[in-house]
Amino acid sequence: MLLTLHYLQKDEFDHWDNFVMSSDKATFFHRAGWKTVLESAFGHKAYYIYVKFNNRVVGILPLGHIKSLIFGNSLVSTPFCVYGGIIAETAEVEAMLRNEACELAKRLNVNGLELRNLSKSDTGWPTKDLYVTFRKVIDTDHDVNMKSIPNKQRAVVRKGIKAGLTSDEGWHGEDIYKVYAESVRDLGTPVFPAKYFRILRQVFGDDCRSLMIRHEGKDVSGVLSFYFKDQVLPYYAGSTAASRGLYAHGFMYWELMRNACDQGVRVFDYGRSKVDTGSYSFKKNWGFTPEPLHYEYYLVKSETIPEVNPANPKYQVFIKAWKKLPLPMANTFGPWLARSLG
Repeated sequence: MLLTLHYLQKDEFDHWDNFVMSSDKATFFHRAGWKTVLESAFGHKAYYIYVKFNNRVVGILPLGHIKSLIFGNSLVSTPFCVYGGIIAETAEVEAMLRNEACELAKRLNVNGLELRNLSKSDTGWPTKDLYVTFRKVIDTDHDVNMKSIPNKQRAVVRKGIKAGLTSDEGWHGEDIYKVYAESVRDLGTPVFPAKYFRILRQVFGDDCRSLMIRHEGKDVSGVLSFYFKDQVLPYYAGSTAASRGLYAHGFMYWELMRNACDQGVRVFDYGRSKVDTGSYSFKKNWGFTPEPLHYEYYLVKSETIPEVNPANPKYQVFIKAWKKLPLPMANTFGPWLARSLG
């Protein structure tokens, strides 16, 4: 039989996800549920392309179309996700998916197509070297994991323990959102709509969990994490003003690592950071080694790679102003902007 190319339909999600779970190159962000998330939480059109051979999925490419008057018009694999790109069993299948993505980008008349690859391709497309990821195998022994943390950061974790902080893992929809919303406002970033967190939980179930850190019964920090195979990915984290002096942020990640270890998780994926930023340094201080991410671009209308990120100087005035907004105002207007910051 010939290779055939298809666009994913709702009743085909299981076939797509069976391929994702069987591939050692696929990530949590390749799961079919992200199509629902993109369309339901943000109203973006998602194009999930796959190839079949003998009635079996042999390659996938998830794509989301973000069209914004402020931030441009792009086709991305995958918006709001740190990883994406093509997962294929053969070079022929990869070429089919790549060619279809380029044709789709032209039909949609976007500025460009962005593939967020973990591994470098041989296309020769322009690439962006702005981001790295931090991943590390964790031990089954808590003491080994604690000792693997460099001295300075280990001391911070111990101070959080001595401060009497407690943790609770499960699902804390409104509570985790409130902590996250306050934190991103303080960073000068528009917050996602609350329904985004709710939809993530609805779509991914217990593979999307939150961990709340409390002091004397009050929420001081929290993190929403994704679980995938033997991996945990802390993804949306925040701390409140009440956390200052309690070392809650460091304690939070230690508690997440400790809980994940007890659940059989073996890979702690600290996720993406921009090179030479605060989060980059924070993760290095945990003893994680940065690994470059290979974001590549097929330019359609644009002549250069789009720079929709806080490192772009033209956004600095906006960031400084946003930090000063009252929290209710930031939470009201933030979701309208954040939906285009994929």
